[in-house]
Parts: sequence; C-alpha cells; structure tokens
Amino acid sequence: MERSEIISLLEIINQQMSSSILGGMEEDYEELESMGLIKINRESVQWSAAMTPLGNQYLGHD
Repeated sequence: MERSEIISLLEIINQQMSSSILGGMEEDYEELESMGLIKINRESVQWSAAMTPLGNQYLGHD
C-alpha cells in the first residue's frame, strides 16, 4: 500500500471514533494493523478500527 493510501485510510479512521470496516477492505485494514497504526475490534459482528498512538503520530496528530 502506498503512503498516500495509508494516509487516506488513517484520515477516515481518525474522523470517526470507530470506523466500520467495509467489505473488501479487510486486507488493507489488516495491513495497517500489522504496521501498528490501527487496532481492529473483531469482537462485534461488524469489525471496526480505531487509531493507535502510532497511527496518530503517523498522521502528525501527536
């Protein structure tokens, strides 16, 4: 995933307290999670993602 794609997804997640993971996007979100930028909540029927401190730092929102 390119830096611009990462930033775009992180900005979407950052604008919401809990960003629902849309069908077909699981792979992208899992990649962000493997980078430590987000945390995926897999405990609900609809998975959602939240920013981590590292994700906020990546966006420059220290």
